[in-house]
Amino acid sequence: MSTRTSAAPKDRAWTFVDYVAAFAHGVVPILFIMIVEVGRDAIDRIVRPGREGRDAIPLIRWVLAPFATPRIYRRMRLWGVASYPEMVRREQDLLAYEQWLKRKYNGDLSKATDDERLPMKMAPYGYTVSEALAMPDQQEAAAEQREEEAERRRLEATTRKQLAEKQAEAERLEADGKLETVRARVNSEKGTAHAHSKAQISAAEKAAARDEAAQETAVQAEARTRVAEAERQEAEAREATAAADLRAAELEDAAAQKRKEAAEADRVAAAEAQAVETQAIAEARQAAAEADRAAAEIEAAAAETRRAAAETARLEAEEIERQEIAAAGIEAARKAAAETAKAAAETHRAAAEIERRAVEIEDEAKLNRRERSVRKVARLALTAGLVPDGLALEDVQDELNELVSIADVQRECDVSSTDTASKYRQEAASLIANGYRLAG
Repeated sequence: MSTRTSAAPKDRAWTFVDYVAAFAHGVVPILFIMIVEVGRDAIDRIVRPGREGRDAIPLIRWVLAPFATPRIYRRMRLWGVASYPEMVRREQDLLAYEQWLKRKYNGDLSKATDDERLPMKMAPYGYTVSEALAMPDQQEAAAEQREEEAERRRLEATTRKQLAEKQAEAERLEADGKLETVRARVNSEKGTAHAHSKAQISAAEKAAARDEAAQETAVQAEARTRVAEAERQEAEAREATAAADLRAAELEDAAAQKRKEAAEADRVAAAEAQAVETQAIAEARQAAAEADRAAAEIEAAAAETRRAAAETARLEAEEIERQEIAAAGIEAARKAAAETAKAAAETHRAAAEIERRAVEIEDEAKLNRRERSVRKVARLALTAGLVPDGLALEDVQDELNELVSIADVQRECDVSSTDTASKYRQEAASLIANGYRLAG
């Protein structure tokens, strides 16, 4: 009997009071930690006011949102967000963007592109919605800048290589000149030695003839021989001096010639370097001219818009005057305006429907931002009246350039680089030539 009595409480079903008690036991440590942390933070603010220049999260938020508030606190501390209102604004922007994305894809965020999901991915790392969405464009701009820097370094390396080649050519010419100088000197010395040998033979023959004719004594012959030897040595000394002077003059002439050739090579290298620099300056001027032309187009479009607005105002004034004169004319004008507005709204609706279908197709194909921009430029051209049937790629490109300007591409695709906008037009022309058409 006692065994059954002791086992009965173990088999008893839990009541609501038991669940409440278990929950209270679990909540007490959490509440204790929260109270201690809030108290510590309050004491710290009193003892050390203005520490770190950060806002404190209100206590009521810790109480009302105990699970979401630690995440906000962690992001503020990790990424140095000092303003609590700023952090709240970031969270609201992220929530609003996520809701917009869900509405766009009917609640299925897996259909969104990687670029569209960037704000949710980068929020834990301190990025705002606008910063995360701008990352692809910034990275693309940085990549283009790196390519331009690499191209500039390549041009500089080519210039240095050309200068080195010119310098090597000048040194080679200088070495050739020195070689020719040495050859001339050796040939000159050989000729001098040959002439000197002939002079000695001739002198000996003349001396022998004089000896035979006069039959002089051996002592007189020896004396004449010594005099002749002295004269020969003196003549050799004079010839050697003259040859040395001649070689010095030739070497000076050769050195002057080589200096002239080296100066000419330096001038050519400097001219080529100046040509490369001039080409870079010309390209920069061309880019500036293109930017000015785009600005002029934008200004012309604005002027046209203002003119149209002035014309509209004038027509409205005339319409008011006609209303005062004839009520029947007013009613007819109203009907015509209504029909025009209806037609414009219908055209706008059709264009918006085409754009929406195109965006849905692009979303299903999971195209990246560049591919979407290229297709948008193609749709602008087709909507403006481009008829590509039977046209070659070059003709399609020319027609597209006439219908869609660089400024239009920059405005519609939200890009600032004229080079990027020009590439978008080229790719759009190729896309149209390959069969791209408006969605029916």
